[in-house]
Amino acid sequence: MATTDKTQQDAEKLAAAQAAVKFVKDGDVVGLGTGSTTTFAIIELGKLVKTGLQIKAAASSIRTEELAKSLGIEILDLGRLSQIDISIDGADEFTASLDLIKGGGGALFREKIIASLSKNAIIITDASKKVKELGAFTVPVEVVPLAYQYVFDQITKLSGKGILRTVESQTFITDNGNVIIDADFGLIDDPAKLASDLNQINGLLAHGLFVNMTSKVIMSDGADIIIFE
Repeated sequence: MATTDKTQQDAEKLAAAQAAVKFVKDGDVVGLGTGSTTTFAIIELGKLVKTGLQIKAAASSIRTEELAKSLGIEILDLGRLSQIDISIDGADEFTASLDLIKGGGGALFREKIIASLSKNAIIITDASKKVKELGAFTVPVEVVPLAYQYVFDQITKLSGKGILRTVESQTFITDNGNVIIDADFGLIDDPAKLASDLNQINGLLAHGLFVNMTSKVIMSDGADIIIFE
């Protein structure tokens, strides 16, 4: 049963990715997110590039950059860009009001920069990611290591329960050389308020609450494509 669910989920991710790449135009600078869903979109863009689509891209992670380059997509230096025409990324959770939790893959800081630069920020998901309220998924928080304990304590003061992210018993290190605290705030009544509170914490580089940063969410639900704007 789990395999069937995974197959269905992958089919939905692919359908959402195929719907999203239709918005990419010749000459666009495209922001590329990180994660399993975005991988489908990058592969679809690679196919289009091979058949003549002219685009350049900015990557949100080393992993994404390597995949895009392997498919013939030219990568630009994100730090040199003043604007991105369109970005395609995934989400761990989203609401109908286009509030998101992102960062399950650990690339939240660069993903947030790409979203901030994008004229058209598109999120692609399968149906499992839509929620009434954010918060079942923990909020990733990227932290400069020397500020770890301070940020951890501030998260606790905001009624969050933080856990240092590890992978195979080793501390997870981001592409920026930082660590991630996965913070559980329970269901989040006011994502904008929590985002604002987190923004005030010194040493916190970025958090995974994306509020007012998304143009549209393209969700695949079975055979249906549903667009939230």
